[in-house]
Amino acid sequence: MLPQTSLFEYLGELEDPRIEKNQDHPFINVLVISILAVICGADSFTEIERYGIAKTDWLKGFLDLRHGIPSHDTFRRVFCMMDEEAFQRMFLEWTQSLCEASEGGIIALDGKKLRGSEEKTTKRPGIWMVSAWTSENRLVLGQQKVEAKSNEIRAIPELLARLDITGCVVTVDALNTQTNLAESIVQANADYIFAVKGNHGTVYEDLQLLFDGFEQDHYQDVIYETATQVSQAHGRHETRHLTLVTQPEYRNYLRRAAVWKDLHTLVKLVTTRTTFQKTEVSTRYFISSWQASAHNFLKAIRDHWQIENGLHWVLDIAFHEDASRIRKDHAPQNMAVLRHIALNLLKHTPPHRLGIAAKRKMAGWDDFYLLHVLCSSTIET
Repeated sequence: MLPQTSLFEYLGELEDPRIEKNQDHPFINVLVISILAVICGADSFTEIERYGIAKTDWLKGFLDLRHGIPSHDTFRRVFCMMDEEAFQRMFLEWTQSLCEASEGGIIALDGKKLRGSEEKTTKRPGIWMVSAWTSENRLVLGQQKVEAKSNEIRAIPELLARLDITGCVVTVDALNTQTNLAESIVQANADYIFAVKGNHGTVYEDLQLLFDGFEQDHYQDVIYETATQVSQAHGRHETRHLTLVTQPEYRNYLRRAAVWKDLHTLVKLVTTRTTFQKTEVSTRYFISSWQASAHNFLKAIRDHWQIENGLHWVLDIAFHEDASRIRKDHAPQNMAVLRHIALNLLKHTPPHRLGIAAKRKMAGWDDFYLLHVLCSSTIET
């Protein structure tokens, strides 16, 4: 009997892509062993098979292994053939069953290239996956493959359309600051915070001129709000000072203000980093539909970068994603979903201060801890 966990219930709804005569190993066996193996440190189909062989006696307690452990070729065929859209949809439904996005919760969107999926001999480009990350729950909410000859700008609206973002605040980097995305987010009863850089033309120029004028006049007659955050670690001292303005007459200084749906807040963020060698000052601008305090904006903008540190960096360092040479058919994106499943489970299993790489080792060493990872606070066999 499988451990009582909602994940396995959702996995059971997936359709086996194999024809009947090739189904010696139950589909659920392939999925469950793969997830367990990835949690425990496996990064390839060969390692998944070796994990299954090493844990055969334990796996027999809840899987039908009358035909033994599937070979690495079987794991590879299944993940090459499996419907990636169905797998991603299952993942999304499972994560939404784990948590509900709260009012004002930050959802960060960003893309990452699966570098090992690139084939230079056939000139096949590497696969890009766009992920949605909730900073409050530290979970991957969903992912969307960026189709060939497309880009993140098209993939992000498709991903958002599959998520319930009601009441949330969606953050993106400057690449994805687009008017149609702003409209999609507002229509979904959510808010946006968009970074603005020089490649946004008049928007960037107008924000720069506007805030420069405010400072020259010492913000005379301007209703504004500020917030400051200071951090210090590893010989680096960093100060972040944010200023926001919400007065309608100043929004109208933007020549294209009307094209940004429900534009409400203009933001300037100055970051000063000081080390033993030098001091660097950077200035960034943001536009937003969100009505919140300067303190909340400062936190939300900082939370956006959790998707880099809490997701992309962890996938590269703890799961060796960039080193993966899984390239064929649907396998790269399906393996990406497996890694996201493992990451979500490990992130929410104590001890919370322990790194993901260390937790993967603990799960591989200790079957009881692995069950704890699968079932959270309730462990049943």
